[in-house]
Amino acid sequence: MASSRDDFIIAIRSAFLKKSTQQKFSLLTLLLISIFVIILSNLNFQAIRYLKIGINEIVYRSSFVVSIPENFVKNTFFEIVDYTTFFNDYKKNRKELNELRSNDISSSIIKNENKELKELINDYVTSSDKILAKIIVDHESPFLKSVIINKGSKDNIKIGTNIYDQSYLVGRVIEVNYKSSRVLLLSDLNSNVPVTIAPQNIQAIITGTGDNDGIIKYIKDGFSDDLTEQSVIYTSGTGAIFKSGIPIGKLKIKKDKSSAKFNVDFYSDFSQLKYVFAEIVVRSEIKDLEKNTDNDTNTNPMSAKLKIIEDEKKIIEDSNIKFKEENENLKNEIITLGNEISNFENKVESQKKIIEKFDIDKEELNFLRLNLEYGHKCRKSFFNTKGFSVGTKEYKNCVLRKGLLN
Repeated sequence: MASSRDDFIIAIRSAFLKKSTQQKFSLLTLLLISIFVIILSNLNFQAIRYLKIGINEIVYRSSFVVSIPENFVKNTFFEIVDYTTFFNDYKKNRKELNELRSNDISSSIIKNENKELKELINDYVTSSDKILAKIIVDHESPFLKSVIINKGSKDNIKIGTNIYDQSYLVGRVIEVNYKSSRVLLLSDLNSNVPVTIAPQNIQAIITGTGDNDGIIKYIKDGFSDDLTEQSVIYTSGTGAIFKSGIPIGKLKIKKDKSSAKFNVDFYSDFSQLKYVFAEIVVRSEIKDLEKNTDNDTNTNPMSAKLKIIEDEKKIIEDSNIKFKEENENLKNEIITLGNEISNFENKVESQKKIIEKFDIDKEELNFLRLNLEYGHKCRKSFFNTKGFSVGTKEYKNCVLRKGLLN
């Protein structure tokens, strides 16, 4: 039993020894072949050259074939990642687009309602159209900020026409020629624009500084504490110089140790303007438009106008009732005042009589006093033949003249 086991172990050892010999021989063979191939590669034989090209082609093709699954997996992974990112961006953009569309629809509805109400109040329709204009002269000056555009009265440009850079306000026309106009920019020192600061809803005025920014003035005390650099500035429409709701810029706060300055960072860079838009506003009477439109299209505006007229009529009637009541009260007050005036007049008359009586008594006392002193000079007697009889008017006048006969 032991001998058989030893024989088995010896057989395994011999097998391993034979295998190691074969491995050594195979390694030596590969080494010799490599050296031989290197020596042959240095020799410029055409056969060797073709052999090298064939081996390289086989290696390249093999590596390409072997790398196909790896590249397929890698490209598939990247495509899935790109597709996922693209799909997420698509959903986000679609959501934003829907929100913008809904906001645009809401804005359009508000604009139409606002326009309709303005038409009903002012009895005219305003339609605006923007025409493209090119800046042909740009006045660069530390004090003057104005440009010349190639549109004038020929193109219905008027003084006060608003000028835009896309949808942002940049200035207004101050001088009009036949084929050109001068535009005063918002940054000019003479520019003053009434604005609203949102979302605080603070009313103010922007004045140009001569640079590419503006400064906010005339803010009521206490309101400036709520302003932040996130505030947006747009026209308020006060004074009917500019339309309301036109964006201008953002608020820029410069704080010092003791105070803070509020500047405006305009949305448009006035030094880079090349083309601008001029807004042409045309007003048309509502009556003229009603003649040229169908009754169906004017049903809603007419009914709204009738409702407004009825409301105005009701307000006028209520006002008339109040005026009547006030008139009655005023009449009663006038009657009362008339009675008081008549009473005062009676009192005045009585006081006048008393005063006149007092004046008469005063004159009589004065006559008596003078009579005692000068009566002998005016009294007619045996020695004074030129005198007057006592009690006559001439005698009284003589006494009042202090004894002068003539």
